[in-house]
Formats: sequence, C-alpha cells, structure tokens
Amino acid sequence: MAPKIQNFTTRLAGWWTPHHTILNEEGDPLGILKVHRNWRGMIMGGVYLPSKGEKLIIRRDPGLQRAQFSLWTDTREWLGSSLRPRLIQRRIDVWSGVKPFRIVPKSGFGQGWRIIASKTGEVATIKQPLLPRGSKWQITRKMDFELMLFCYFLGCLSPSESFLPSAMDASSSAQKPKATSASS
Repeated sequence: MAPKIQNFTTRLAGWWTPHHTILNEEGDPLGILKVHRNWRGMIMGGVYLPSKGEKLIIRRDPGLQRAQFSLWTDTREWLGSSLRPRLIQRRIDVWSGVKPFRIVPKSGFGQGWRIIASKTGEVATIKQPLLPRGSKWQITRKMDFELMLFCYFLGCLSPSESFLPSAMDASSSAQKPKATSASS
C-alpha cells in the first residue's frame, strides 16, 4: 500500500523575529516555530512549540558555514544537523542519524524546495509563494515531522535562492538508460 500523502500549511507573522504557525490538513494549528536573531540580524536558531508533545530547539553550530544548524529535543536528544558544503552552492545536506537528505531548489521557476533522500529520490516539497506569506508542505514518502520542520527552517533562511531551478534535477530523478538500436 502506498504511503499517505501528508499536507501541511504555514502562516507567517512578523518580520525581524518571525513566527511560523504550522497547520495540518484540516487547518488546526500543530505548533509555532519562532526564529531568533542576534543583534546584527544573523539567524541564530529557533524554537518549535507544539500544541502537544516535546519542544524542539534549532541552534546554529559553531563555524562559518551557512546553514550549519542542529536540531535537538528539549531533553537534549540530537535529532539532526545540516551543512551547506560550499559557500555558493544552493544544496543543503541534512543528516538525521538514519539516512542523509538533501534540500535543493524545486524544479521550475518559483520559490520552493525539495527534500531528496540519497537512495530513494524526492521525499517532500515545500512551496513558498511570495504572497500571501506562508508555505505549503507535501510529504510523499515516509519522513519524520521533526525532520520536515528542520528542512522547512533551513529553506526559510534563504527563500530567494530557490527561485531559479536547480542543476541537481537530473541527480534526483532516476536515470533512464539510453535505448540502443540494433544495427544489421
């Protein structure tokens, strides 16, 4: 049986310290993701306060790389970390302890991101329209909500970088072998 496709939406409020309200398919709030900045304006992390369950903490790891963050539970259990391998590269690598993921811009023009598993391909998409402020998530394969929230946070760091299509589209889809014609 194919896994159920999960859809979530977000509403964004605030500019300097935005609050992202995550809603389920029925429109019920699941929790709020609060983003924290330092006095210079650099995003230092965030806190997810769910309606039910454990609080999640996202914090910037020491280092100079962009998108170098880690995800922790309130009881200090590590759930994942991220790293952008090169300064000018738009791909973000995410590790969860079980399997690695990549966050790349969505195919086609427009703002949004795709989450790709290393062996199985596309797992989820995040569409970020310019107006109204918010986004739509679609999870098409098995993926933890906490990890999806982490990927959403990382994608929100630089939404304008996702406007142009990614050159990694070919690596995320299955390569079809070329048909060879039999010569007589």
